[in-house]
Amino acid sequence: MKLELLQILKNQLDTRMQAAYDAMQSAQDSANEETKSSAGDKYETARAMAQIERDRHAQLYEQLRQERAVLERIDPSFNFERVGLGALVHSSLGDFLIAVSVGVVMVSGQKIIVVSPQSPLGASLMGKQVGDAFLFQQKKAVIQNIT
Repeated sequence: MKLELLQILKNQLDTRMQAAYDAMQSAQDSANEETKSSAGDKYETARAMAQIERDRHAQLYEQLRQERAVLERIDPSFNFERVGLGALVHSSLGDFLIAVSVGVVMVSGQKIIVVSPQSPLGASLMGKQVGDAFLFQQKKAVIQNIT
């Protein structure tokens, strides 16, 4: 299941990266096509706005690229003794993958919550082992299995 989950996450990030790249290119093209009119300020303002839009999409693209790199570092066959990056944690309140902050993902009809190690939930799970307790949405949960 972890292999399938990682592939779903990679596909989602690839789609979002392509959309961010396309939007970045579109904003750059818009800035490049802006023709100088008799009102110079209007030209400069439109060009600056297009550049800001391009930079915003470039920043999003870079963030997604880094998240994709994190997923590439995860070995789906690694057996965990303690929760770490790439661990699939089965608990009394649900299943969690420690990877990147994506949220809920459905895999084979099962809900998996994907969180980063830096998130509050991810940080509270890091280093724990089977039988350890943690809080999730103000409820106590117990780790039943780590894969």
